[in-house]
Amino acid sequence: MAKVLIVEDDEVIGQGMARHLAAAGFDPLWVTKGEQGLARLRYERPDVCVLDLMIPQTDGWSIIEAARGDGIGTPIIVVSARGTEHDRIHALEIGADDYLVKPFSMKELVARVQAAARRGVRAQESARGEPIEIEELRIDPDQVEAYVDGDAAGLTPTEFRLLYALALERGRVVTRDELLQRVWGRRETHRDRTVDVFVRKMREKIDRRAPRHTFIQTRYGVGYRLDAVPK
Repeated sequence: MAKVLIVEDDEVIGQGMARHLAAAGFDPLWVTKGEQGLARLRYERPDVCVLDLMIPQTDGWSIIEAARGDGIGTPIIVVSARGTEHDRIHALEIGADDYLVKPFSMKELVARVQAAARRGVRAQESARGEPIEIEELRIDPDQVEAYVDGDAAGLTPTEFRLLYALALERGRVVTRDELLQRVWGRRETHRDRTVDVFVRKMREKIDRRAPRHTFIQTRYGVGYRLDAVPK
């Protein structure tokens, strides 16, 4: 039974999330303060974390940054009344995996949590795959990491899943919608920039460091492909 940590200070919303997730077969753990949430992330390593941004003590932004700084790869789904494009993109840039704007349906929350939990399972299964080497880039599913000229790129689990999805289709343009379905388990919505944000982060860690090639290529208006192009 997958454990889901809920960090939400609103009692009605927190209880509702816990109730619906339990009915869907999850083991929910609900806390109301940021410091409690960060401690549970660090020491209990839940399968998924559902995180409100505006919570007492340590806010959600700080929890995401601290968790990723500690190397915690638990998928984090932000739930927040802050729904501007800037807020959504910033949360993804600092390490969140998904973002739901309040009010949302509990059915959608359960679906997002199920998708995040499945992604965790798929990441472990992919460890049986063989490494993929393209020029100075090595993608190693066993380590859930990419290496640029021998040095670890420091990818998050979600960044690795996106890179691996592109690597399996090397040379073919993969649409944003395909990538959202494979990596996040959902369809593309209007002005959804999730894939673009994660591609930008991967380029910082891979293309900027690679001495001889760029690897993540853009097909404008369509999607992305992985291929070595000389600098």
